Amino acid sequence: MTTKKVEIVVPPSAPHYVGDGFRVHNFIPSGYRLDMQRMTPFIMMDYNAKFYFPPSEKPKGVGVHPHRGFETVTIAYKGKVEHHDSSGGGGIIGEGDVQWMTAASGVLHKEFHEVNFSKEGGDFQMVQLWVNLPAKDKMSLPKYQAIENKNIPKYELENNGGEIEIIAGEHKGIKGAAFTFTPVHLLNTKLNKGAKTDFSFPANFNTALLVIEGSIIVNDTEQVPTNHFVLFENKGENFTVEATENSIILVLSGEPIDEPIASHGPFVMNTRQELMEAFDDFNQGKFGYLED
Repeated sequence: MTTKKVEIVVPPSAPHYVGDGFRVHNFIPSGYRLDMQRMTPFIMMDYNAKFYFPPSEKPKGVGVHPHRGFETVTIAYKGKVEHHDSSGGGGIIGEGDVQWMTAASGVLHKEFHEVNFSKEGGDFQMVQLWVNLPAKDKMSLPKYQAIENKNIPKYELENNGGEIEIIAGEHKGIKGAAFTFTPVHLLNTKLNKGAKTDFSFPANFNTALLVIEGSIIVNDTEQVPTNHFVLFENKGENFTVEATENSIILVLSGEPIDEPIASHGPFVMNTRQELMEAFDDFNQGKFGYLED
């Protein structure tokens, strides 16, 4: 096994709002070579870094919008989100929970701050990741996985070093909670100050991490502060992460989907023709109904 070296450390971009409830830094797609084709199967990552929302009687969020051709994965670190889709999925995700929605052939979706959180206000911190689907699965039936934190398998580090939540994929022989269509590893890593741990993924997998809290050293050399994104080279298998303070790191690695990507807004398909069909189907009401 050889070391998987850091290709680039990416600082957070200027924040922008998605709807009025999500103040995000966009990492994928963005400059720094982080385009959809380079990062596949991860085709979008918005990070709502910790941000205080004042109390509001009307929940902030994003109204009804369509998706087709991929999956949306929302990981809650602070605050609560309430969401619904036209296939009947939905609910509330709180701190530590994960919402894994397979849009596939098409759904309408909406997501807002949960009512009580909205009324009380507070710190809000979330990651939303879009995971591409291979062509053969893009038009499959929508599905939904509500993954509560208590149901996420955890790997405990020695000497009270922390724990690793295996949301998807596998780590140290422990299988993750989520079903995925292609090989995807998604690990929520919580390290106490001074703790060090190692990861191993196939050389060709697109691999990255995001420092949610704290600061770390990668491979004993690369210092990475809060809210920064690390992209690894597609060479080597192993890397280490050491926490220089109590830290939370989202680690992601996935097998590339070697297919053309045609995307426009909320649709990610393989060809321009399929994009046009997606718009036609949406306009004809084929994605179902969802009250705004």
